[in-house]
Amino acid sequence: MLTKKTGIGIGIGALAVVLGSYFLIQSIASNGMHQINEAVEIGKSDVFLFDAQKHFHESLNITGSSFHVKLKTPADGLQVDKDFQKEISFDWVSLQDGKHFINITNTGGSMLQVTGKLQAVENPLIFMSHLIVISSGVLIIGISAAFSVRKPRGF
Repeated sequence: MLTKKTGIGIGIGALAVVLGSYFLIQSIASNGMHQINEAVEIGKSDVFLFDAQKHFHESLNITGSSFHVKLKTPADGLQVDKDFQKEISFDWVSLQDGKHFINITNTGGSMLQVTGKLQAVENPLIFMSHLIVISSGVLIIGISAAFSVRKPRGF
């Protein structure tokens, strides 16, 4: 028979395993593709900074009265630093591995709408953090189960 503390420990451990597994599967399934759909208020900026590998496809569409775009890609890729009005679309393929920097500043009198798809390299630490949560859950379940079998001295 399980004690109350053992049941709670197993429940918490199982919750950690389920959540860690869910977010691990989500991060693997996303494959680094990020859908962008944001609004930029008047006088504000929106910044995107991400790592992308060679041959990754990126697209960005900006709509508003007037705005300034600063876009830098690695090596001799797309380099933009100028003002635009109404609408502009960027569609490019990374020529080299590295950081991409996009700064969109709303200089007009209306909201900006920014949409697109950005493919980025996932941080390996995120993958490891999901594995650590799963391992912690398994450890909590194991310790809780051991306490129900035999109580150690001092507890």
